[in-house]
Amino acid sequence: MPSITLYSLDGCPYCEKVHDALDDAEIEYETEWVDALHSNRNEVKRASGQRGVPVLVNEDSGVTMAESEKIVEYVEQSLA
Repeated sequence: MPSITLYSLDGCPYCEKVHDALDDAEIEYETEWVDALHSNRNEVKRASGQRGVPVLVNEDSGVTMAESEKIVEYVEQSLA
């Protein structure tokens, strides 16, 4: 089971950018698809303290981060 979880929203261009970076780096990860309504994103809030996506959680390193640009940079510099 992958230690990386990506909270994502279908159709979100920022989320797609992170999916692409993870796929390009051939990193195994699990996607948790979230509800379009912010008020229904309690799982994301529990994981990251906020309801926006994308959010990446790396259980092995204890890293939880939001903002697609930061996540892509993390993937390219720390995981690839």
